Amino acid sequence: MSPIYSPEQLIEIVSEVLESANENVAPIVQLGHPVLRQNAQPYTGQLPDDLLDKLLVVMRETMYDAPGVGLAAPQIGIPLKIAVLEDLYQIPEDMAAERERKPMEYLEIFNPSYGQVGERTAEFYEGCLSFDGFQGVVIRPADISARYEDRSGRPISNEFSGWQARIFQHETDHLYGTVYVDKAVTRSLINESELWRHNGLSVASAKKALEF
Repeated sequence: MSPIYSPEQLIEIVSEVLESANENVAPIVQLGHPVLRQNAQPYTGQLPDDLLDKLLVVMRETMYDAPGVGLAAPQIGIPLKIAVLEDLYQIPEDMAAERERKPMEYLEIFNPSYGQVGERTAEFYEGCLSFDGFQGVVIRPADISARYEDRSGRPISNEFSGWQARIFQHETDHLYGTVYVDKAVTRSLINESELWRHNGLSVASAKKALEF
């Protein structure tokens, strides 16, 4: 069972993480750290506004520095259901089309959940800042309905498709103690030093070579 933290304990944990940050970049914890396997606590206003503001700045800057397209609070050691997302990276048009990868403006999500819409699924490689150096194929719903709150607690409903749906699912999973390797096709796992073998991270090429 995941630990339950008091507001005072959460304030202390967040303060320690912020103190450890270097120019607003916090250390990213790696697979094996217990916080990555905890069901994070819902955010219900446990942090003072100024501390929450500082935390979100650090999360955003840590995501940029990595670089990544999302970061969940547990990835910097904080057991709260908070994540930040953004995908504005330029990639070749053919890869963007195949992945249905459209720009995703900066988004903060609190207490998120999602459900599949329709029957479509998508099969692509994905990686994780907390499992550094590896990627694996994950089959995910291609279209989802999402519910989350903003920093003020206002409930929001939205729908995401393609790569945006993948990002939302990946970061939301983190908040429930799930890492992408739990859902990956294990034989597809590949060290980043071997990515050159599969142009554009081709799943078809990897399937043939790795026999999955």
